[in-house]
Amino acid sequence: MDYIIETRNLVKSFKGKTVTDAVSIHVRRGEIYGFTGPNGAGKSTVMKMLLYLTLPDSGEIYIFGEKMSERNYESYKRIGSMIESPCFYEKITGRQNLELHCGYMGYHNKERIDEVLQMTGLQDCADRHVSHYSMGMKQRLAIARAILAKPELLILDEPVNALDPEGIRQMRTLFHRLNREYGTTVFISSHILSEVEQIADTVGIIQKGRLLQEISMSDICKCQADYIKLETEDSSRAGYLLEQVFGITDFKVLSETLLEIYDLHIPVPKLCGMLVQNGAGIISIGKKQNSLENYFFDVIEKEI
Repeated sequence: MDYIIETRNLVKSFKGKTVTDAVSIHVRRGEIYGFTGPNGAGKSTVMKMLLYLTLPDSGEIYIFGEKMSERNYESYKRIGSMIESPCFYEKITGRQNLELHCGYMGYHNKERIDEVLQMTGLQDCADRHVSHYSMGMKQRLAIARAILAKPELLILDEPVNALDPEGIRQMRTLFHRLNREYGTTVFISSHILSEVEQIADTVGIIQKGRLLQEISMSDICKCQADYIKLETEDSSRAGYLLEQVFGITDFKVLSETLLEIYDLHIPVPKLCGMLVQNGAGIISIGKKQNSLENYFFDVIEKEI
């Protein structure tokens, strides 16, 4: 298997507390890998170890098929990254910050600066001092810096933090474009499950420093069963009718007013009519499909 990132049993502790526990991840070349888990699960620590910003206590890291160490830092010129809160020289402009990064990376295509400013929506404020940028603008500038040298691999830690909904949509489109048009492999962390679901080919779920599962989004979709969400005035009454009158036993009562029905042999319109005719006060009813969020919490609950 052609992995662009592979880790083997990464362990890291701080002050006696294990932050990552034998984490082994596998990122295929050319995919978008969504690394997700609660805040404090260990996502940023893993990403820092990938970039040698933090050394693992034990374990191995392979990037581009090469075992990483202090001696092969040249490989990092093929990587664009953004880890935690981005830092810039505040008293110069966004454009000047990107020019400095070009010099630091030994990348001398200055025309690329205008291109990435356009791609990240910063063209109109490129010549403004960064001290006058909002948090969302700094986040965009960090992404522009990460993609500036046309990296083969992007490592992005919570890249849509501080962005408004339109900014999130624009960055999602940008990451898809980089992946599809340029073949860039993207390793992206986020605790926003809906964003991971919309962008990732593969998902890695981490909880309390342990990688619980790696699974493709296509396999998650195969696990996503349709169900009927029923909001009613009295879920006990509706549950009685489902089981005793209609012979439906595969359902779950979630609250005094909410049920999920997994037996779909009765079409929704017919079921709605039957419930109303038997005195069940319906507030809303409709067919739903489980999401990455449902799958994520199923995995977490099984681990607990």
